[in-house]
Amino acid sequence: MTATLWSLLPLALHTAVVIVAFLTVPINRKPSSATAWLLLIVAAPFVGVMLFLAIGSPKLPARRRKLQRQMTQMIAGTLAKAGSADLAGPVPPQRLGERGAPFGLLAERLGGMPPMEGNTIAFLHGYDGIVAEMVASVARARHYVHVEFYIVALDATTEPLFAALEAAVARGVTVRLLLDQMGSRKFPRRKEMEARMTAAGIQWRYMLPLLNPREFLRIDLRNHRKILVIDSLEAYTGSLNLIEKAYHRSDDLFYEELGLRLTGPAVFELEAVFVTDWYSESGELLDASLHPPVEATPFAPGGGVIAQVLPSGSGFDDENNLRLFTGLMHAARHSLVVATPYFVPDDALMLAITNAARRGVKVTLINSQAVDQTFVVHAQRSFYAELLRAGVDVRLYPAPTLLHAKAMVVDDDLAAIGSSNLDIRSFTLNMEVSVLLYGENAVGPLRTILEAYAARAVPVDLDRWRQRPFLTRAAENLARLTAALQ
Repeated sequence: MTATLWSLLPLALHTAVVIVAFLTVPINRKPSSATAWLLLIVAAPFVGVMLFLAIGSPKLPARRRKLQRQMTQMIAGTLAKAGSADLAGPVPPQRLGERGAPFGLLAERLGGMPPMEGNTIAFLHGYDGIVAEMVASVARARHYVHVEFYIVALDATTEPLFAALEAAVARGVTVRLLLDQMGSRKFPRRKEMEARMTAAGIQWRYMLPLLNPREFLRIDLRNHRKILVIDSLEAYTGSLNLIEKAYHRSDDLFYEELGLRLTGPAVFELEAVFVTDWYSESGELLDASLHPPVEATPFAPGGGVIAQVLPSGSGFDDENNLRLFTGLMHAARHSLVVATPYFVPDDALMLAITNAARRGVKVTLINSQAVDQTFVVHAQRSFYAELLRAGVDVRLYPAPTLLHAKAMVVDDDLAAIGSSNLDIRSFTLNMEVSVLLYGENAVGPLRTILEAYAARAVPVDLDRWRQRPFLTRAAENLARLTAALQ
């Protein structure tokens, strides 16, 4: 009898674990994610439970989420007072028209930052060219330089920028730098870079450090933002990391980037994102950083480009970027062009993009032939057949270049550009930043860039795609399933 009871113990424990999982895992979780976790726990209880305890929560700790809410409220109040007769500022929703007003209101309610008028923008290409622009801007700094990037590495490409930062400190400019600890950990000369920044007087911090005595952080919650702000006068964002274009890989793959340079009031919004992240990591609140210096150029109300910054990530209660991107896709009337290196959508985004194609919108999705993350690429390729059947024009940018640009253009009057991929990781785990652009004067140049990408890319043919080997399709579907473990 005792032996029989002992033999039933594993089954009883398995049953108990499964019951507890069914009662707890679905709480505040998407059905697709909950289903994936439950399947793993049922199939492999020990492994599933351990993984769920380690990476089951897609949110930052309560302290950081509370801090984010406080900063969002404070920034919203500060920016609401930014406009005056001399300095352009927030744009009332009615000024954005029927098309733009819903997105201005949505992004402001999600991120606390309103649309701002009076900006100038420039789209930047090429690794060395973008870094050269940044170096020139840092050389003009008189007060402070704020740097925040997912990856920061010391190499031949970034050496001029490090030299410019050191020269800035030497002439009395305050330089603060944030880099993601996991994103930057594996590249050569990291210790040398850290020592060099410290010796130069650069104030630097790791973002989301793993060994933090104050709180436990899920290891794959990362800060993926890319921001450079100089004196609140000019700012950069986009897809670029501060590293050479091959990311020190041993193969021939290299990355093609798309950056945005901003001047005008929207710079204060990118500054506010940095200020929030600096406060989270250092405990220091940079109140002065939310205001332009005295010599800031006045921008006439009603002029220039209207731009709006939307931060997103695991510190927010909502999936800000997902809400924005699905809304933009639903708003498309004639055309929708999307460039993203990684496309692993959730159900809402997949429905939005395929519905756009089915209602007659010309939809173009630009991915890459080159593979830098095998698992992610397998997952995204599992969606191609469904996209193609719906009428989406799926195009692959030719290898060995991996098109790293992250941008979306809707018709001729709405666009988004920034650090966010169109994948579940960017929607739920990564801290990202996007810039929403309004009006043909801002959107037109970006549309031209994306159309040039599309012209160079190779269309995916549905009939040929269906002929992929069985094992390839099986691997893609497995990768797709596990992508929901968020």
